[in-house]
Amino acid sequence: MKAAATNIKQVMLELGGKSPFIIFADANLDKAAAVAHEATMINNGQCCVAGTRIFVEAPIYEKMVRKLKELAEARKVGDPFAPDTVQGPQIDGVQFNKVMSYIESGKKQGARLVTGGCRLGNKGYFIQPTVFADVTDEMLIAKEEIFGPVQSIIKFETIDEVIERANSGIYGLGAGVYTSDMDKAMRVAQACEAGSFWINCYEVESPQFPFGGYKMSGLGKEISNAILP
Repeated sequence: MKAAATNIKQVMLELGGKSPFIIFADANLDKAAAVAHEATMINNGQCCVAGTRIFVEAPIYEKMVRKLKELAEARKVGDPFAPDTVQGPQIDGVQFNKVMSYIESGKKQGARLVTGGCRLGNKGYFIQPTVFADVTDEMLIAKEEIFGPVQSIIKFETIDEVIERANSGIYGLGAGVYTSDMDKAMRVAQACEAGSFWINCYEVESPQFPFGGYKMSGLGKEISNAILP
């Protein structure tokens, strides 16, 4: 931005994210779990808009933890050229070490490691799909972008509470909700500070809609005719 300011060039910045995905107790649990799993783990977690903060309403919390554990443990990690592989390695050693350091941070700060948390094999940068439960907003794994297959499951009690907590971070790139109540879904969508918002799905993109974020997730838009001068 400083360099662009010297000759008045327009700047579009797409930066980080720590996107929330909110699951209410009235959701179809199997479908919600499947969406939440992919929201976090897509592209080995190396996705700017990945839904890594999974907020789950208290009455269904432990059920959802079990479902997300099962999905993570069933995820096939291996050779990215093999047809049955779902998750390959992290992009390089630097990113691998960064992800592993966040996993250690989660353990030390008191999150419950539900599954994963280890390197797979001794060749390549493969990491087990990792799920933490009982995560609090102050933990690093709930605040900072990890860019790896690490999911944080967070309990909430009320809609007002979860909206406030979803908006509490420095990023505002994406967010989503899963519920059978469309009035509730629209209330959350209108209140969340996010450039993209999904209802009962996640990371479904359309070239007709601009993409960008709020707060420290950047400025300006890409995709669609919004990028045209």
